[in-house]
Amino acid sequence: MGKNLLEYTRAKKKKKTPLMRALFLEQSNSGSVKQMGKLDVDKEAEVSQLFERFKAACAREDVDTCCNVLSKLKVLLTGFSSLPPLFEDTPKAIHELTLARDIYEHAVLLSVKIGDQDAFERDFFQLKPYYTDARPQPLETLVQNRIAEFHTELELLSSTALENPCIKHAVELEQSFMEGAYNRVLSAKQTVPCKTYDYFMDLLAKTVRDEIAGCSEKAYGYLSVSDARQMLLFSSDNELLQYIKEEHPEWEIKTGQVIFQKAKESASCKEIPSLQLINQTLSYARELERIV
Repeated sequence: MGKNLLEYTRAKKKKKTPLMRALFLEQSNSGSVKQMGKLDVDKEAEVSQLFERFKAACAREDVDTCCNVLSKLKVLLTGFSSLPPLFEDTPKAIHELTLARDIYEHAVLLSVKIGDQDAFERDFFQLKPYYTDARPQPLETLVQNRIAEFHTELELLSSTALENPCIKHAVELEQSFMEGAYNRVLSAKQTVPCKTYDYFMDLLAKTVRDEIAGCSEKAYGYLSVSDARQMLLFSSDNELLQYIKEEHPEWEIKTGQVIFQKAKESASCKEIPSLQLINQTLSYARELERIV
């Protein structure tokens, strides 16, 4: 009996009351929150340190290190719940959003520096949510000859933003492009409002020449090398020949002439079913008349 009573007393001492269990859980949760807070601080410090390494590599123009560090930074940023698309209101949200914005801004500049157009587009769209006015990059759509998207992007801008020198420069370029004043488009490289525009101006020069080349081979059977050089806005015959070799190998050069006839023959021509289209149009007209 004495032995059983002793065992019962020991068991009772070991048994936790509801209050004791609640206190134990509270201590455990408190410890977990502290641990998570410490992990967030460690992650934030790691991102900040890596970002400093990234900026130092950019200053040294060490492109390989920049790309490697940037990949690590993007992976680490996915651990911040305050960033898009979650936008959770965390204690460090403002600092994390600012840090992420700075990283993506540098990523955009890096993509321009290395001439990676796909990376530029990805990084720019990742950067967009960090701006309340969601400013687009119309020059990039103009370079790709996406004129409809160019005007759509402009519609998103306020009247104040349209007065920005960078936006005004892109609008003037588009106007010259639409007017066919290609010499003004190419000479605009001398008046760019920002050094990073040089990359896009080089791409735009290629877009302009591709547009001229497409019109030329439809309008002419052949052109002399000197006329083709002037029309495509090259400063030397060698530049013209290099362009033809890389972009239009179907063009033929004979006795000082650039012959487009071969390109016309190679282009596939599809027969238009005119009679079928006429019948469909008349059928639509009859149906509309019945409806009215």
